[in-house]
Amino acid sequence: MQPFAYIFKEALPVYLTNLPIPDSLGGWFRLGFKDFLALVPPTAAVAGLTYMSYLAFCPKGRCGAGSCDQKGNLVNPSILKKSDKVVDSVDVEDIAEKAVFCRCWRSKNWPYCDGSHNGHNKREGDNVGPLIISKK
Repeated sequence: MQPFAYIFKEALPVYLTNLPIPDSLGGWFRLGFKDFLALVPPTAAVAGLTYMSYLAFCPKGRCGAGSCDQKGNLVNPSILKKSDKVVDSVDVEDIAEKAVFCRCWRSKNWPYCDGSHNGHNKREGDNVGPLIISKK
């Protein structure tokens, strides 16, 4: 515990105090090359911590505006992509005893379920299943 106490109580404060951080905006223009080199390690450390925090709170990069436009994050990866909106209707009278409808958007037999959600659930750790409508 002694080495950590030395680092955080003595070494780090002395290091940060000796960094060439100017007091004004104009002071940045008077810094020399060696001064800028001295600022590279703490800047890299702050950038690394920021990036690691981003990854911790935004798994798989799904945060932020526009990220759902990426191909891997689409809910509907392939069904009627030329349509502005996918809308299907089924008349209840057309259902014999039971109908199983897809809710994962992976079915090759859209709008009916073909079990594609099983592979999706294993890959993504999801728990989506079909919508089952039956006549009793």
